[in-house]
Amino acid sequence: MKVISVNVGQPTAVQVGNHTTISGIRKHPVPGRVQVGAQGVVGDRVLNRKHHGGPDQAVYVYTREDYDAWTDLLGRPLPEGKFGENLLISGAESAGVKIGERFQVGNVILEVSGVRVPCGTLGAVMEDAGFVKRFVQARRPGFYTRVIQGGEIGRGDDVARIPGPDGAPTIGEVFDVWYANSSERQDARLKEWLTYPLAERLRATVQSWLN
Repeated sequence: MKVISVNVGQPTAVQVGNHTTISGIRKHPVPGRVQVGAQGVVGDRVLNRKHHGGPDQAVYVYTREDYDAWTDLLGRPLPEGKFGENLLISGAESAGVKIGERFQVGNVILEVSGVRVPCGTLGAVMEDAGFVKRFVQARRPGFYTRVIQGGEIGRGDDVARIPGPDGAPTIGEVFDVWYANSSERQDARLKEWLTYPLAERLRATVQSWLN
């Protein structure tokens, strides 16, 4: 497994439907070594703190394999950072990654904490009003991580995948349940999920499903 790119974004205007919002979703690769701390990649800006960022969603990771699948689906390659990811790695498909798994890049250790839920801003940067639906159907959401140990990372770094706790849900499972109806959620093992290291926003959502 390798780091393909480390990406950061600054505030830009994005036209979402009939209104304009300011977002940091447009991210671009950074040359050289980049510092990663508890709040994420240094130099990256997160504008919507209600739904993004924070220690439990510090680094958003996407994979080369998921990008390759999108190239096949869309019939064109996409530039690194197009999905708003901070870290693009090779060697995995995001749906199969489990909550609580860790990825080590040099001295940096990232722990998988949650799933990316797409919004209209993603559709806007993809210039496709129906892209959110396509993103859900494709089941390639990427994943959020918390930073267990900070340090520097850069393009070409080796990535070691460290298994998480036994029985933890995969990113694909969590994504599927997010979009399931209430009866399907009742069949899921949601109480068990709360024993794993979910991001606080995801934990609160799972608890709301149980109420």
